[in-house]
Amino acid sequence: MTTFTSGTRALVTGASSGLGLALAQQLARAGSRVLATDIHAEAPAELLAAGDVTYLTLDVTNDAHWDRAYTWVVENFDGLDLLFNNAGVAAGGRIELSEIDQWQWIIDINLLGVVRGCKQFVPMLKEQGSGHIVNTASAAGLVHAPTMSEYNAVKAAVVALSETLRHELNPWDVKVSVICPTFFKTNLSDSMRGKDEAAQRTAAKLINNSDRTADGVAAEVLKQVRRNTYLILPDRDAVVAYNAKRLARPVYDRMMFRAAARMKSKAKG
Repeated sequence: MTTFTSGTRALVTGASSGLGLALAQQLARAGSRVLATDIHAEAPAELLAAGDVTYLTLDVTNDAHWDRAYTWVVENFDGLDLLFNNAGVAAGGRIELSEIDQWQWIIDINLLGVVRGCKQFVPMLKEQGSGHIVNTASAAGLVHAPTMSEYNAVKAAVVALSETLRHELNPWDVKVSVICPTFFKTNLSDSMRGKDEAAQRTAAKLINNSDRTADGVAAEVLKQVRRNTYLILPDRDAVVAYNAKRLARPVYDRMMFRAAARMKSKAKG
């Protein structure tokens, strides 16, 4: 079991808002020492007020930024217990309306940002013989709804990467978890790109109308990290969707076909 004691050393990417902010705050309130990072130049006041939190600007697509974060961890933490690769953006739409530069953008952030974090800190965790990597994917990495090709693909890749590392790092007693929530209230829709306006409206509605909060998801995530759960499904809808695909595939397929038919009726062109 991964224990969070006073002074547990944690790094969280995408920590200025949404799930990253909630994770950083809850870790700090539990007594962890937190290096909170995001692309913005300054941290929100509520993040710094949570406890022992230091903020560092980190663009997860920038190798030099990762090098700087690593140096900070060595000099100030002398090691790392928890690495939350959480930063991410959103994109979606019908395949013919997606553009290659949009694919490259979301791959660079949502997938290669996670890869960079793992590559940067795995040698340290191996040398320690301890640590826990927590990668934020999505239920979209497990169940693949129509009009979400880019998002589904990168989140599925994060799940695959996490499973690979779970086995690969086990001999060094380094744990790996992957977070796969469904929609919850956050500002993720603000980052959404794409030309398919109907798909974007649908995604934004699902995010903004959800009764789940980032704080609630973060609390469940941290509970499951403590238990060393690999696949973290932090809400009931994620559990239901995942089990439907695994155990009732014809029902799952019908649901997805219906969703595609609804999108056809909403979209023009």
